[in-house]
Amino acid sequence: MTETNSFLKGKHILAVDDELDVIETIEEILEEADVDVAQDYDTASKKIAQTRYDLAILDIMGVNGIQLLEECVKKGIPAIMLTANSMNPESLIESIKKGAISYLSKEHLSVLDSMITELLNAQIQGKATWKLLFDKLGDFFDNRFGNNWKDDDKEFWSKFDKNYYV
Repeated sequence: MTETNSFLKGKHILAVDDELDVIETIEEILEEADVDVAQDYDTASKKIAQTRYDLAILDIMGVNGIQLLEECVKKGIPAIMLTANSMNPESLIESIKKGAISYLSKEHLSVLDSMITELLNAQIQGKATWKLLFDKLGDFFDNRFGNNWKDDDKEFWSKFDKNYYV
């Protein structure tokens, strides 16, 4: 059993995505955890209201992920935003401002278990989860958005880059 799997064992995680294949992939990757799933906003919202989760993984498009993020934050549930179609600087900034602990492309699903372990460990230790993300995937964002992508909102990124908090 790997360290990642032992850390995830017993964690209660909500995975929300309107694509069944993505849900199935998340369940497979996080097989050591207790994973609840939802494929629409209403189901996910009810689960968030009724259940205490260690983490939520929220698709941005198709399930009103930003609204679900707000609901998670109100309940103290850490949330990772997961996206393919909304992979852009604007949704990244909105995810940060609304209180997500991370933001991943669906292209990175294969490393989801290790990322969750690192993110939750960082959060437990009071470390900035966003710093961890940008240290690991900063080049991905530069390649995806262009080298000067932060120039469009210099004020936000200048403040954010100092401590990785809003």
